[in-house]
Amino acid sequence: MEPRIEQAKAGQRFVFFVDAAHFVFLPFLGYLWCFVRMFIKAPSGRKRFNVLGALNAITHEMVTITNTGFINSYSVCKLLIKITQKCGNIPVSIVLDNARYQRCKLVQETAKLFDIELLYLPAYSPNLNLIERLWKFVKKKCLYSKYYSDFDSFTESISQCLAKTSGCYKKELDSLLSLNFQ
Repeated sequence: MEPRIEQAKAGQRFVFFVDAAHFVFLPFLGYLWCFVRMFIKAPSGRKRFNVLGALNAITHEMVTITNTGFINSYSVCKLLIKITQKCGNIPVSIVLDNARYQRCKLVQETAKLFDIELLYLPAYSPNLNLIERLWKFVKKKCLYSKYYSDFDSFTESISQCLAKTSGCYKKELDSLLSLNFQ
């Protein structure tokens, strides 16, 4: 992975970290402590907003596929096509975890068709996937101690946060999304 990241820093290649996040429409309490009993409004928790994201390792720009159903191999193939359209003729490497829908034959053939290199992380190593840090950041910004009256405002908040990764939140994310892995 390190040689590919060095090529990306030199502008010779794109490296994307890919993973899915499943945001559930339910309460996420930050801190709550009081002497008086309080009732806090909370949504039902029956809906979820799925985001399959690809984070550019250098620019921190996001490419996403979203839905309210489920993420599968077809979703990953759509994401690969979207990345290919964005990158043009520059080589692309994708860093993925070992989810079954990301390792299947359909995804591997689609990657081969578009000349995308797939790099799979070792099992049980989320600390090596840069996008995991972004999901934690999004949860902190959009979910913790926040109330959304309806599912549409919930999904809109998450989508806007993801759209601002290379804009408003760039300074905050530059230190969080450094390429130092432990």
